Amino acid sequence: MKLIAGLGNPGKEYENTRHNSGFCVMDVIAKELHVDITQKKFKSLICMTRIQGEQVILMKPQTYMNNSGEAIIEAVKFYHIDVKDILIIYDDLDLPVGKIRLREKGSAGGQNGMKNIIAHLHTQEFKRIRVGIGKDSRVPVIDWVLGKIRKEDREDYEKAIALAKDAAIYSVTHTFMDTMSHFNVK
Repeated sequence: MKLIAGLGNPGKEYENTRHNSGFCVMDVIAKELHVDITQKKFKSLICMTRIQGEQVILMKPQTYMNNSGEAIIEAVKFYHIDVKDILIIYDDLDLPVGKIRLREKGSAGGQNGMKNIIAHLHTQEFKRIRVGIGKDSRVPVIDWVLGKIRKEDREDYEKAIALAKDAAIYSVTHTFMDTMSHFNVK
């Protein structure tokens, strides 16, 4: 069993904000697979599905970004999911809008949701897809991440969301090394 979790914050006030990029990717994955991520379990909205025969949990933690690890660890413990079968999708200030970056492991890089997941899993060795949201030095970080995508960035952002969706689905049936080779170059 594999777990794909997209990070974000629940609630109308956070919809379509940069910080909810993980949720946006999960929504397009669900649309592509013709499923709904609506079941409430593990402090999350989840959906059990299959991708080319592989059983996959799609997850949108509802704990707010900074406590995402609470939701992830509940599912991991309940289903005995190996850390190598976890994929986390989240926003990244240090990547330009329109870019994604895949990694097999690494630090949280200042992202509080990832810090919390690392603390709960007791490892940094899990797969991740970072979705670039860029930054603007004139705007405080909190205002930037909780702000909406600018009109002029919308097309590039939507391409990155679609690319992250494709990478996540591809990763279920391919090695992550192959997935990184395929998607980090685009």
